[in-house]
Amino acid sequence: MTLLGDLAELARTVPPESTQQAVGYPSLFLLVVLGSLVPVVPTGALVSSAAVVAFHHASPFGLLMVFAVASSAAFLGDVGLYALGRRGSHSPQGSRWLARLRARAAPERLARARLRLRQHGVLVLVLSRLVPAGRIPVMLACLLAAMPLRRFVRGDAPACLAWAATYQLIGLLSGSLFRSAWQGVVAAIVVTMVIAVAPAAWRRVGPTRDGHGT
Repeated sequence: MTLLGDLAELARTVPPESTQQAVGYPSLFLLVVLGSLVPVVPTGALVSSAAVVAFHHASPFGLLMVFAVASSAAFLGDVGLYALGRRGSHSPQGSRWLARLRARAAPERLARARLRLRQHGVLVLVLSRLVPAGRIPVMLACLLAAMPLRRFVRGDAPACLAWAATYQLIGLLSGSLFRSAWQGVVAAIVVTMVIAVAPAAWRRVGPTRDGHGT
């Protein structure tokens, strides 16, 4: 949350003409790559916030750059993580990467991901990028199925494009609702956080409701 708070504060305090330069496309690229490799950085919120800033600058080029930078960075991070995972499945030295992926995937989610991968193939990669906490189980399922890197790349490329477009759209909608960029950034952060926690909250409420109904 500290990183998200810093983004909102930056958009509120920095003059509009220099906000884009202060955040910067290189920073966005590096943070999205990092978030793809180490899934603790809220990359969706970063993309939405950058889209808000570009929207308030009335810059079509800026919006295009946000989309290009976000999608390419997500793709690079995914491919890098998958390559490390494949290395871990073939060598003891790289096994720690595979172990970290396993630790981030709940057994039941991994089981569902493996079933869907068998049923739908690489198409499931597109949905995995759009569903909160869905990317790692599907990636791990691909690794356990010994999917070649080339085939993973073919499925992950459209997944990253769809992901970047979705979170940029959230930023555009948030930015259009407010006259100030910092307000749009806060709205985008709230929306992305709700999207991130909603599935987990629903899974916790679901069993309780079922229990009350029996």
